[in-house]
Amino acid sequence: MKKLTLSLSTACFGFGLALSQAAQAEPLKIGMITTLSGGGAGLGIDSRDGFLLAIKQSGNKDVTVIVEDDAQKPELAVQIADKMVQSDKVDILTGIVWSNLAMAVVPSVVAQDKIYVSTNAGPSALAGAKCNANYFNAAYQNDNLHEAVGNYANTAGYKKSFILAPNYPAGTDALTGYKRFYKGELAGEVYTKVGQTDYAAEIAQIRASGADSVYFFLPGGMGVAFMKQYSQSGVTIPVTGPGFSFDQDVLGAIGDAALGVKNSSHWSKDLDNEANKAYVEAFKKEYGRLPSLYATQGYDAANLILSAAAKASINDKDAFRAAMKAADFQSVRGKFKFGNNNHPIQDIYMREVIKEDGVLTNKIVATSFTDHQDTYAKDCKL
Repeated sequence: MKKLTLSLSTACFGFGLALSQAAQAEPLKIGMITTLSGGGAGLGIDSRDGFLLAIKQSGNKDVTVIVEDDAQKPELAVQIADKMVQSDKVDILTGIVWSNLAMAVVPSVVAQDKIYVSTNAGPSALAGAKCNANYFNAAYQNDNLHEAVGNYANTAGYKKSFILAPNYPAGTDALTGYKRFYKGELAGEVYTKVGQTDYAAEIAQIRASGADSVYFFLPGGMGVAFMKQYSQSGVTIPVTGPGFSFDQDVLGAIGDAALGVKNSSHWSKDLDNEANKAYVEAFKKEYGRLPSLYATQGYDAANLILSAAAKASINDKDAFRAAMKAADFQSVRGKFKFGNNNHPIQDIYMREVIKEDGVLTNKIVATSFTDHQDTYAKDCKL
């Protein structure tokens, strides 16, 4: 277990958030549980780095962030969360990447009247009937980006898609989302093992399926392994995916096999707004690399929390939740607002993997959805 505590007792940056004196005088302790080791470490590292950049930029002297590694293990995430709530006395928890870990941690955290802000995981169970006033998702609901590609598949003329994802909550949400908007037939639907690295059997199934397109959601190292093997297999059926499978954290590892692949995202580094331009440059300066979607969601989540802290005391939960719900911050996505279930209503784009100055990255080529809300919100009683 790795632990990092960041307290901004001396840092102050002129271009950060302008916080009120009352809010600045109010100590705020944030517990970040994320994946910093193992195959999914890149996702957690990016989430952490984006989050901490926003905290650093704010110059808020009274914010403390405790970061611990869940090693992608639900039982460890639960232990850390219990310790953070009971011993560390954190006010807010955040940072979990994986939906199975979120489902193990979030219900208990919010039941103890602690606020949880998701930087990534958006399982359907927490968006609908099991929504909670203490749970805010600053990223997306799991189905959303997959719905966007299903919608795009129709305009692209795909009639027979082969779809695959890992067998865990985000994987089932992914394929459910794709199918919700895709109007063609399925050449196959496969759920793989979480952490799987050998996809020879699945690629053989795709080759024999008669598919005219492949859609997959395999985050982190899983997607890298699949794309490398798919490229080497000689199968030429076009591939699509969500932004997670073709974002900055994995493109370097996939290599040129990713060129031209269309993928969906609610953010892209070429979004034309001042907050995004400043963020991309600041992230590059701070870390020496381009930000990923995971880093960006962490950055927005931190700025969301800071915006609430500028308006209300964490000790007044009703006021703080109302300030969170208002989402009064400059999102790098541009438009950002919460629906009734505390999940974003936002635009979702289609991007294409390109090479820019010798670096693989993405550019927006279309808008799949405008002001898109998840389908589960109707079941939330908030």
